Amino acid sequence: MAGRAQPSGGPGPGLLPLLLLLLSAAAVIRTGDGQNLVTEDVTVVEGDVATISCRVKNSDDSVIQLLNPNRQTIYFRDFRPLKDSRFQLVNFSNSELRVSLTNVSISDEGRYFCQLYTDPPQEIYTTITVLVPPRNLVIDIQKEVAVEGEEIELNCTAMASRPATTIRWFKGNKELTGKSEVEQWLDMYTVTSQLVLKVGREDDGVPVICLVDHPAVKDLQTQRYLEVMYKPQVRVSQNYPVQGLTREGEPLELTCTAFGKPQPTDMRWLRVDDEMPQHVVVSGSNLLISNLNKTDNGTYRCEASNAVGQSHADYLLFVYDTTATTEPAVHDSRAGEEGVIRSVDHAVVGGVVAVVVFAMLCLLIILGRYFARHKGTYFTHEAKGADDAADADTAIINAEGGQNNSEEKKEYFI
Repeated sequence: MAGRAQPSGGPGPGLLPLLLLLLSAAAVIRTGDGQNLVTEDVTVVEGDVATISCRVKNSDDSVIQLLNPNRQTIYFRDFRPLKDSRFQLVNFSNSELRVSLTNVSISDEGRYFCQLYTDPPQEIYTTITVLVPPRNLVIDIQKEVAVEGEEIELNCTAMASRPATTIRWFKGNKELTGKSEVEQWLDMYTVTSQLVLKVGREDDGVPVICLVDHPAVKDLQTQRYLEVMYKPQVRVSQNYPVQGLTREGEPLELTCTAFGKPQPTDMRWLRVDDEMPQHVVVSGSNLLISNLNKTDNGTYRCEASNAVGQSHADYLLFVYDTTATTEPAVHDSRAGEEGVIRSVDHAVVGGVVAVVVFAMLCLLIILGRYFARHKGTYFTHEAKGADDAADADTAIINAEGGQNNSEEKKEYFI
């Protein structure tokens, strides 16, 4: 941002370098405005080129000169008294003095002054800010090879930058949050970001990326690929029959597949809670029963193991009669320690439905009998008192008396 215009006192401009040095060292009297001088601040990456421009509005051919932070004259009009050849004249006219500075370093940072010899003299400054990108970007990982479920620590370090670097973490395309520490040495900053990550089997081969966010550099990043060991994933598939029921007298072929890191080295078949039938043939990962019968019913398990651990998958076998016409069974394969393949018996489902219907019918019958026994009783008052009479004549007399009494109790409303 440009500073305020400042008038400078002292002797008028001379032509000799010595006189220029004296002028630059002279005291400067600042004015309250500076509308005739214009400049802008400059931000430059170390090693690049900075361009300083001193421009004059409503020029009256007054002399323009440029001074460095030590107030040494760099250019007086189009003449360069300073012996630093990195400063080169880009443009000179009555309205502008433009100078380039090549191979900028941190020592070049500071305020540069544009002076205009008017009455009164004016001065304005521009600030050069030098950015330094990180020298190195390195990821250190706590464990080169991790086991699923473990927490690992990664550290990313960006060295010697200016200003301090912001470090961002990504696992694949997902951004993660790390914890950063900043160390300062002189005008340079070193930033270290720590990331603690719990890994699973899905993280094997996934890149962890350390990305730098800094104004002096774009797309600076480094990455490490995770290597995660995990126990086997086991799956049992039915090769034959491809679809349909497992019927008595027909063959059954199962295949066990297992994937893990490292690859499983031990794989075996067994029958859960019972001995394996003698006619069952096991060949590597395959299990074959050439002639199914009812005694083969049960759960068959495939187990696989590696250096990390052991897993298994189960197959539940139900052998149907040869005359069974039920819809084809559906086999569901789920790998893992609790994986089970189940044959869904639609006949059993139908039996369950029949039992439910029968139970509902029984309930309706019971309810009908209950309501029949508790029907309402209707009472009349035609022979009130006859129940207590000794004979029929007395009963009639009592009944007539009851009627008389009822007549006596009648009420009339007008």
